[in-house]
Amino acid sequence: MTLLLPYAGAAVTGSLHWLWTAPLVLATTAVRCSDADRRRRAFEELLVPLLRSAYGVAVHLTRNSADAEDLVQDAALLACRGFDSFEQGTNFKAWFFRILTNCFYSKYRKRKREGTAVDLEDTPELYLYCQTAAAGLHNQAEDPAALLLNRLDSEAVAAAIDTLPEEYRVVATLYFMQDFSYQEVADVLEVPLGTVRSRLHRGRRMLQKALWRLAQERGVISALTEGADHREGQ
Repeated sequence: MTLLLPYAGAAVTGSLHWLWTAPLVLATTAVRCSDADRRRRAFEELLVPLLRSAYGVAVHLTRNSADAEDLVQDAALLACRGFDSFEQGTNFKAWFFRILTNCFYSKYRKRKREGTAVDLEDTPELYLYCQTAAAGLHNQAEDPAALLLNRLDSEAVAAAIDTLPEEYRVVATLYFMQDFSYQEVADVLEVPLGTVRSRLHRGRRMLQKALWRLAQERGVISALTEGADHREGQ
C-alpha cells in the first residue's frame, strides 16, 4: 500500500509507503507470539490516522521534508517496539507525539542548531495592536488584528510558526496546529503545565511579530492601507 501525505497545500514527493510498511512489518517480525496479528492491527488502527498530522509536526520541527520523513519513521518504529507500554484506552495521540518529540530532541536536534529567521526575542506586549494602529487599520474594523489575520491562510501561519525559536516552535505547533490542550502539550513534552503556559505566552508575542512581517512581505499591509486611503478619498 502506498500512503501519500499532502502537507501545507502540496503533495509530498515520492512514495511514503515506508510509513505504512516499515513499523508494521517490524512489528510482526519482532513480536513472535500468538497475538502478533492482533497487536499489529491494534497498532495500525491507532497509528495510521495520525501519520498526516505527525508528518506536519515533523516538518515544523526539522524544517526539512526529508528529515521529517525520517523522524516520523523513527518515531513509528520506536512506538511499535514500545507498544506494550501503551495503556489501552488512554490518549494514543499524546503518547505517540511524545515519542516523536523525544526522538527529535535526542537525534535530529543535534545535527544542526539553526538560528531563528527573525529577531523575535524582544517582542513587546500588544505588538500586533500597536503595529495595526500605526498603519491606520483601526479605522477599518473593530478588531484590526482579526482583519489582518483573515488575509493570511493556514500556510502563512505555519510559515510564521517556523520562524520561532525551537522551544516555542514546538509548543506552538502542538497547540495551534494540532489543537492539543495545555495539559496534552505538557504530557507530550513531559514538562510542567506552567512551563507550557509560559512558553505559549511568549510564543504568542513572537508569533505576532512574525505574522506582521510575513503580512508585510506578502503585500497584505499595503493592500489594506491602500484600501483605507481609497475609501477616505471618496
